[in-house]
Amino acid sequence: MTDYLTRLFIDGSWQDADSGETFAVLNPADGSELARVADADARDMTRAIDGAERAQIGWAATPALERSRILRRAAEIGRADIDRLARVMTAEHGKPIAQSIGELNYGFDFIDWFAEEARRTYGTTVPSTGPDKRIVAIRQAAGVSVAITPWNFPSLQILRKLGAALAAGCSMVVKPAALTPISALEIGRFFAEAGLPDGVLQIVLSSRASRVSATIMADSRVRVLSFTGSTEVGKILMREGAATMKRLALELGGHAPFIVFDDADVEHALDQLVAVKMRNMGQTCVSANRIFVQRSIAPEFTRRLVERLSSMKVGFGHEDGVEVGPLIEAAAVAKVEAHVADAVAGGAGVATGGKRPEHSALANGHFYEPTVLTGVTDDMLVARDETFGPVAPIFEFDTEEEVVARANNSPYGLAAYFFTRDVNRVVRVSESLQYGTVGANDGSISAVQAPFGGVKESGIGREGGHWGMEEYLDTKYISLAGLTRA
Repeated sequence: MTDYLTRLFIDGSWQDADSGETFAVLNPADGSELARVADADARDMTRAIDGAERAQIGWAATPALERSRILRRAAEIGRADIDRLARVMTAEHGKPIAQSIGELNYGFDFIDWFAEEARRTYGTTVPSTGPDKRIVAIRQAAGVSVAITPWNFPSLQILRKLGAALAAGCSMVVKPAALTPISALEIGRFFAEAGLPDGVLQIVLSSRASRVSATIMADSRVRVLSFTGSTEVGKILMREGAATMKRLALELGGHAPFIVFDDADVEHALDQLVAVKMRNMGQTCVSANRIFVQRSIAPEFTRRLVERLSSMKVGFGHEDGVEVGPLIEAAAVAKVEAHVADAVAGGAGVATGGKRPEHSALANGHFYEPTVLTGVTDDMLVARDETFGPVAPIFEFDTEEEVVARANNSPYGLAAYFFTRDVNRVVRVSESLQYGTVGANDGSISAVQAPFGGVKESGIGREGGHWGMEEYLDTKYISLAGLTRA
């Protein structure tokens, strides 16, 4: 397939960048060029915000039932085209087709969920201070919103934010990652087909975020910014957003601990670990980065994990049976290599993997073998920094108190996992872990109805459930005075 969307989506039409510039989108599996897409600058972003502002009043005034119908229709159109959309995603990202389909279905579930939330944006009547007054609190759209999204989930991260914004009555400008922009354009296509009014959704591509981010942050018309990405960039956005008092929703870096106690159901823990570690080749903010295994079961647990990871098929995401695709770019592979080299230099062992695959057919892609490291200590890079790759470092521990302290010894607080059969420990550890999202005997924590988000330097705000609407809604207090009885 070569018929990719390549132009900006502004005011309901496909447009070239004002400068006429383009940039290349590459397939990470073989380095081939998929397409050249429009490369926006500040002028294009200003046009997009202009269009979003024009559309904002009408969209906010659109009845919630109508907004809900458009959202549902968009999800229906997307699902009907899911096989093609998955191929697009796999081509520009590299993940196996089955994972692309899973991501899209999960994203469409968010659209369906927020279609229902649009119908339930209730206000409140408050007891007044006297018989001549009435106090009413209503919820209204906050205004123009912007989403800056990452490459690791090219569709999901947009759909999760977009569903909430549109349901609340906010127009949205999406600035997707430069590595995976085509999936974002496809979202523009099926929302337009669903009848979304022109200007309510704008999609602006840019090879360099700095070309457009300053415009976003300086424009007082942008009232909400939702960003998923690194903690370093999130801090910059917080500082820049202060000038116009933007509301920020930030889902930032993670460094998830995965704790296995000696009384755990080991087979279940292994199933959950392989799923959460190897999804997206380890390139997720909730990936299991530090795997703590109680010392008495560590040798057996490690042996069985090695068996599983070493049997996973590495290759091109569109091929049958492939479970591990390429990393997103050369720099991602280099980071993984640096983390593994640092661990080995510090005395860790490589139980499996630890290198790029030797198969000649994969030589031009950004592949790295599923890897298990043993003898890992807390002073190594893998203990301090998010690897974002298919590396499973095993840390051994002795006591519950010890492992909770080690798990919490991180500036990040997005997701954590632990496994035990002790119900008392479930309560203790769940409440002691300093993370916004905790999986107790569960590695599959994502759910459209749940409040996903982090604490500490992993961000502010929540996405999902009714909590996901909060970032896009203002509460207005209306005091009605001068009322008289008939």
